[in-house]
Amino acid sequence: MTNQTLEELAVGFVTLQDVHKVYPLGKTEVHAVQGVSLDIQEGDFISIAGPSGSGKSTVLNMIGCIDVPTKGSVILDSQDTKTLKDREITSLRHRFIGFIFQSFNLIPVLNTYENIEFPLLLARKKLSQREWIEHLIEEVGLKDWISHRPNELSGGQRQRVAIARALVTKPRLVLADEPTANLDSDTGEKIIELMKRINREQGTTFIFSTHDQDIVQIADHVIRLLDGKIAEEQRRGQ
Repeated sequence: MTNQTLEELAVGFVTLQDVHKVYPLGKTEVHAVQGVSLDIQEGDFISIAGPSGSGKSTVLNMIGCIDVPTKGSVILDSQDTKTLKDREITSLRHRFIGFIFQSFNLIPVLNTYENIEFPLLLARKKLSQREWIEHLIEEVGLKDWISHRPNELSGGQRQRVAIARALVTKPRLVLADEPTANLDSDTGEKIIELMKRINREQGTTFIFSTHDQDIVQIADHVIRLLDGKIAEEQRRGQ
């Protein structure tokens, strides 16, 4: 890799350079992502939009180091993720990234408070964060369900737990896969407002994979995918 290429890769807070992802499917191959290049600045509020199967979640998973590109580079804060060892990837996720999964991924034996607290324990945060956790629980409207386990919550309530859990470590980057899909319109609007406020006040970078036009409309940077390729990219004011 040349010095020029390294400089190009380090331009953004998150950079994808000619990223491809191919999945084997029997005797055929599925080209989920085909040559996507992005340059995302710190503090961006981004919507990756597109129909089902366009590659939105795959791109999000590669940015989050959950999946690895078949070809190309994913750079997070000037670190080429393909050069990192497993333990370094794990450390990067814990200290740098908050995830909002479409399937929630809550721990069944933990209650609402404990599920939200869990990333802090993984990150070995020693100072008490109870006030911050309770603030997030209040913000997502789960104060009355603080001691409930996931099987005692509705789908929308589980989604709100997942959102608070993603925000609890005050990550520099939040990746959100359809974060409002299981929420009613009023709750979804409040959650979007919360995330936009955190983006504005804390400078947190948000990248959404979404069909939600409310998120698309307020995003600073909209990337539209079609068949694994960028069909359109727009920054507000440009």
